[in-house]
Amino acid sequence: MGGRIGVVGGGQLAWMLAAAARKLGIELHVQTPELSDPAARLATSVVRAPLADLEATRRLAEKATAISFENEWLDLETLAPLEQEGVVFLPRLQSLADLVCKRRQRLLLERLHLPSPRWFALEEILIPPAPAELKEPASSGAEPGDAGAEEPAPVLPPQPPPGFHFPLMAKAVRGGYDGRGTRVIHSQAELEALIEAVDPSLWMLEEFVAFERELALVACRDQFGAVQCYPLVETHQHDQICDWVLAPAAASQAVESRARNVAASLLAALNYEGVLAIEFFYGPSGLLINELAPRTHNSGHYTIEACATSQFAQQVRIVSGESLGDTSMQLAGTLMVNLLGFETSTAAYARQRQALEALESSHLHWYGKRLARPGRKLGHITLELQASGTVERAKEAALRLAEVRAIWPLPPAITP
Repeated sequence: MGGRIGVVGGGQLAWMLAAAARKLGIELHVQTPELSDPAARLATSVVRAPLADLEATRRLAEKATAISFENEWLDLETLAPLEQEGVVFLPRLQSLADLVCKRRQRLLLERLHLPSPRWFALEEILIPPAPAELKEPASSGAEPGDAGAEEPAPVLPPQPPPGFHFPLMAKAVRGGYDGRGTRVIHSQAELEALIEAVDPSLWMLEEFVAFERELALVACRDQFGAVQCYPLVETHQHDQICDWVLAPAAASQAVESRARNVAASLLAALNYEGVLAIEFFYGPSGLLINELAPRTHNSGHYTIEACATSQFAQQVRIVSGESLGDTSMQLAGTLMVNLLGFETSTAAYARQRQALEALESSHLHWYGKRLARPGRKLGHITLELQASGTVERAKEAALRLAEVRAIWPLPPAITP
């Protein structure tokens, strides 16, 4: 196929992008701080520098016809001069402007009339009370402090807006991932503690959604305007970190069609070029959009083995100017399980990895990170499922998950 692309970032997502690029015969150059980062092992070349180093990104651009990003923690204003110089970013910076900030995501969804949880900015409830009006002394001659003097109104602590009740979900508007940058606020005291601990302008709060299941959809749009979606999947979180993904989800055709329509609306409205993931809550109110991720996504890792074109190959194709590949599933079903660190260690876990690789119809992806810590994503394993019915597939997935758990335990939960 040929071509040269760049990726800002060198973690496991860039590593899987680099693996896909190799299969497609496309050069993939990365900008990452350390040569030990996962993607450095497979990249055509490495620009060793912090991700925010603009000059390093300029050097990366000299090696590639277009540049993409491993994650959305971007300073778009800093990158804008490069775009003005002719550097091609995909997705384009303008398309990312409403996606790199969770608050702007919510405003975008409101403009497009797409369903999402109700929310408010933390700083909105910190508006100070208006100063008391100066008054002339009362005709009785009462002075301040006298029994007859009017007492100032008490200053109330910040309260959630009308219609919002505890618990609430607090989110940092930038940079949160894998449970970081999120807090469940159970009470007025916890709300006041949050206000004291953070910059309120960088946080928002949402209603706590009583969902039945969490679903996700990976969608993609190429430079020619074509749109495709991967199957809708069910995701499960442990301590606000993705634990496993079941594909396809046990969802009705109506629910899947609704999710695909949401994706098509977003991609078109943003003139978005690349892979984008949408996380949903599903419950009595139907589908609610939880978050948008403008990149390849954990919920799409199963596509490496299960689909004709993986999400990583798709992103490589789009950035290199190719048309979209086939997104259909080639397997009856899959269970993808994240291998989360359960201790702080520099161990290589050779015994556990060997046991995981020995599981029937399994595909282990080990990211090669030097340090394990609780909750850190060290790898994932995809297990092929044979059952075709939704009930049978769920039972088979539960059995396969138990096989993994017997080898690789979950980290202890720390979120109450």
